[in-house]
Amino acid sequence: MHILLTGANGYIGRRLKQALLSVPDISLRLMVRNAKSLDLTTTQRCEIAEATTFDAVALRHALSGIDIAYYLIHSLAAGAEYREKDKTSARLFLEAAINAGVKRIIYLGGLGDKAHASEHLLSRIETGEVLSSRPDQIQTLWIRAGVIIGSGSASFEIIRNLTQKLPIMITPRWVETMAQPIGVDDVVRYLVNSATLEVSGNQMIDIGADAMTYRELMLRTASVMGLKRKIIPVPVMTPTLSSYWLIFFTSVPYVVARELIEGLSSPVIVQNSRAKELFSFQPMSYEASVRRALDEIESRQVVSRWSDSGGEIWEKHRQGDIANALLIDRRRAPLNGATAAAVYRSFTMLGGDSGWFSYDWLWGMRGFIDKLLGGFGRNRGRRDACDLRIGDCLDFWKVVELEPDRRLLLFAQMKLPGKAWLEFMIDGDELIQTAYFYPDGIAGRLYWYAMLPAHFFVFRDLITKVLSRARTETIPHKPEK
Repeated sequence: MHILLTGANGYIGRRLKQALLSVPDISLRLMVRNAKSLDLTTTQRCEIAEATTFDAVALRHALSGIDIAYYLIHSLAAGAEYREKDKTSARLFLEAAINAGVKRIIYLGGLGDKAHASEHLLSRIETGEVLSSRPDQIQTLWIRAGVIIGSGSASFEIIRNLTQKLPIMITPRWVETMAQPIGVDDVVRYLVNSATLEVSGNQMIDIGADAMTYRELMLRTASVMGLKRKIIPVPVMTPTLSSYWLIFFTSVPYVVARELIEGLSSPVIVQNSRAKELFSFQPMSYEASVRRALDEIESRQVVSRWSDSGGEIWEKHRQGDIANALLIDRRRAPLNGATAAAVYRSFTMLGGDSGWFSYDWLWGMRGFIDKLLGGFGRNRGRRDACDLRIGDCLDFWKVVELEPDRRLLLFAQMKLPGKAWLEFMIDGDELIQTAYFYPDGIAGRLYWYAMLPAHFFVFRDLITKVLSRARTETIPHKPEK
């Protein structure tokens, strides 16, 4: 069976890729924007197609010879026009799949009623409608899930952060809205089994575990964590206020928080019984899903996070952009006996709970300002304390280039009047640390020069501390599974 997996770098895509690779008699092809975003093991075990739905030639090549295609693509990061872009993307993919002779499309969407759906959920529903619009030419299995519980999911990170940090929660009335959460492992299981499901015609399959209110959801999470929490609903919190509440206590930025909050006003519950009729297993309980997610976090085995997907970052922020940077802060320092491997491990441990080694309070202040401006801030942290891969988030940075024992390139995702990168490169017996900035007009130049005093101290000490840690400290490695 020849399978194409789109969205292979996303939250569900990474986990589905692992699951599919364990299934015998499957030839797996991954459709990604940039093959460099995949690790060596993946490229050795899978066929890779660099393509987007908007590149007709590359898309045709990606779908050639495919029996089943998983569609896990969305355009939320594209800005205000994401809804139209989602529909166009789905239409182009559907037409290309039909022309390529694909037998089945499997799409993961969201639970909900179109008449009462938020903008984001409405986009997911419209995508499903487009993909299901040609039943005479191709079969579409439309899997619909609500709140997904798993380590690294946006929903679970919000729930876990609020539950851990707030003994008393003042919440909007949406805490009484009904939801039907489901563990991410069960979502992946349904998707994997959908490839071999013997069923004819298009199918809309709603999946979920126990139905509960969001109040129950948070209280049951607290119980699993051994915490006691009190929730007080109030009628005065608007979606805007709720969104700001979330961004200061969780890792999500304003745009994500706003979309999630708007979606909480309408129930997301299973509306058909096809999952029970077509599949021979039942999803695990809510408590079991929470325990599994917490275990993955504690054992540092988080496979994917909601913020993993690189999206258009690969096209927009490659090395060529750095060559055009107008403003540069470069520091050089000798390794002085430290090995390249130790120095590499040192600078790839920056961010998250490890902090930035020096002047961490300034990094924290910059993260707070970024949150106020609607950015990611530092709350996003990192997926793993010791391990990095291309596409990973690192506080308000994104890993765009990574060369083992040699180089790390970060692209700034903070709110800036321009584009910024931070690079660490080992060149012979020397570490070179470079901050690049491409200003957006006069505002960008004023920003750079206003930050020069802070940059002088922060960047000077950062390279010193990176090397000092490499020479003197034992840096832990990621534990084996």
